Amino acid sequence: MPEYEINNLNMRGTIDNQGDLFRYIKFDFLYSDGSHGSVMVLQPENSYTEIMQKWGIPIVGIILLFGFLVIALLSYFVAKSVIQPILHLKEGAEKIESGNLDFEMEKTTGKNEIATLISTFEKMRIRLKKSLEVQEQYENNRKELLSNISHDLKTPITSIVGYIEGIQDGVANTPEKQAKYLEIAHTKAKDMNALIDELFLFSKLDLHKEPFYMRSVDLNALLAQIAEESEFSFPDAQISLTVPDEKLMTNADREKLKRVFENLIHNSMKYMDKTQAKITIQLEKQQDMAIIAFGDNGKGISDANLNAIFDRFYREEQSRNSNTGGSGLGLSIAKQIVEEHQGRIWATSELGVGTAVCVALPLKEEETG
Repeated sequence: MPEYEINNLNMRGTIDNQGDLFRYIKFDFLYSDGSHGSVMVLQPENSYTEIMQKWGIPIVGIILLFGFLVIALLSYFVAKSVIQPILHLKEGAEKIESGNLDFEMEKTTGKNEIATLISTFEKMRIRLKKSLEVQEQYENNRKELLSNISHDLKTPITSIVGYIEGIQDGVANTPEKQAKYLEIAHTKAKDMNALIDELFLFSKLDLHKEPFYMRSVDLNALLAQIAEESEFSFPDAQISLTVPDEKLMTNADREKLKRVFENLIHNSMKYMDKTQAKITIQLEKQQDMAIIAFGDNGKGISDANLNAIFDRFYREEQSRNSNTGGSGLGLSIAKQIVEEHQGRIWATSELGVGTAVCVALPLKEEETG
């Protein structure tokens, strides 16, 4: 029992009765004979309070320990999923800043914002690397172009200067020799002029500044005209034309397309090694495309060189001998013109048998049905 307290009218508290907790209200008073008296009202304490009184400190300790573990785990996962990827991004950015693009960003699992950011950063790195590679290729092409232009212009200029000096120095001491020297110089000058024209056209095509005047073109009629003109230009060659009964129409710049087809025939004749030259021209329809194939029975092209024939300044002679004429730009110009028509050009060849160059052009809509 709690101790008696004089003048206590209402004392509250908790007592432990052999392990059972009770909440009490106690009133102390005096009997008439002066003895002490007390009245207590007891109520069993609820389990929560009992537990808190018995186990409060251990519970608080467990809660604090659990909280510490939760914070530690959260810190670990935050560091793994946020801080480490950000540091990885920082390292990647520093590599790019230093000019190093030969690395790969480590992929992050999941679909959160950090993983998306890393994926986007990696795509940016790949595109930047490809852009620099293309830029480097353009620079190499520019250097090669300047070198080839210098070579192809220097050769005829040197010849012209040589023949003129021959006339001036009296080497050509007869009217016949002088006329021959002048004729050769004139021919070289025309070749140089043709080269400059092709360079100018190639440059405009490369910069997409050459205008194309598109209109409806009858491929059957165009190829018939080219075949007829080729028979006149090369009377010793056998030229055959095969076209379908239906008229195949395409939307094209007729003059530029004619230039491409004539160039293919001239190339076949230029590198012909047979006594009897045979040129075949075939036109056929494949779904929504017109396929025009120019074949010859020439010496053919090796597999190693076949993929390079459409490159600028390509010539089969590694020495860039210009005895056969031409600038080495013809097929490159042809490729650019065909691609401007939304078409494609390719070649197949077999050494000793011949070469076929094919051009695919989209047909007009009324022809695709």
